[in-house]
Amino acid sequence: MSDAHLTERLLGDGPEPVDLTDEPIQLSRRDPENDPEQGRTPSRRRRVVLAVALVAGLAGIGALGAGGWRVLQQKDTDLSTPVRVAGLTRDDSERARSTADYLRSGFAADIELDSSFGTVYSDPADAKRAVLVFGGTTLLWQPERDLDSLFGLMADETGRVTGLREVSAGRLGGVMKCGVTGGDGGDFAVCGWADHGSVVMAMFPGRSVDEAAGLFRQLREGIQSR
Repeated sequence: MSDAHLTERLLGDGPEPVDLTDEPIQLSRRDPENDPEQGRTPSRRRRVVLAVALVAGLAGIGALGAGGWRVLQQKDTDLSTPVRVAGLTRDDSERARSTADYLRSGFAADIELDSSFGTVYSDPADAKRAVLVFGGTTLLWQPERDLDSLFGLMADETGRVTGLREVSAGRLGGVMKCGVTGGDGGDFAVCGWADHGSVVMAMFPGRSVDEAAGLFRQLREGIQSR
C-alpha cells in the first residue's frame, strides 16, 4: 500500500467533481421572477391574522367591560313605596293591603328575591283606575329573559298576555315591556321592568298600553333608587 498522503493521490477517470458555488441551489422549478407568491412572506400573513384576532379580542373585551359595568351600576337597587308618586296616592286600606300582599307573595314564589313588596296606588280622578305594583330586588344576569319568564307565569294565572312589546325604559335603563291581559273586570294593560338589580310588574285597569307605559316610567322614577 502506498504511504503517499491522500491529498496527493490522483483521482481516477470517474465523473467530474461537483463545482460548489456561492449561488443558492434552486430546488423548485418556478421562475422566481414570475412567481405570484414572491413577496408574500409568511410573516406578513401572520401579521394580518394576528391583527384581525387582536381587533376581535379587543371588541370582545370592550363588550365584556361594558356589560360588567352595567351589572355593577344596577345591582345595588332600593325600592320604596312613597305615599304619593306620579299623581297617584298609596292606598293603605285593609282591602288594598290584602290585595297587594297576595300579589307580592305570588310574585316572590316565582322568583328568588332578596326583598319584595306589593302596593296599590289609587287614582284620585277615577277609583276604577287603581294601579297594582309588585316586585323586588335581586341580582339578575339576564334581565330580559327573566322578565319574559315572569310574563309567561302571569299568563298562567290571569290569561295570555297579548301584544307584548318593548317600550322605553327611561333613564334608569334595563328593559321594560307592556302588553294586555284579561281579568274579571275585562282586559287591562300590564307592564314590567327588569334590570340587573330589580324586577317589578304592574297592572293598569282602564288604561291603554301606551298610557300605562308612560305612567309606569313615572312610577319607577319615584319607586327605584340606586
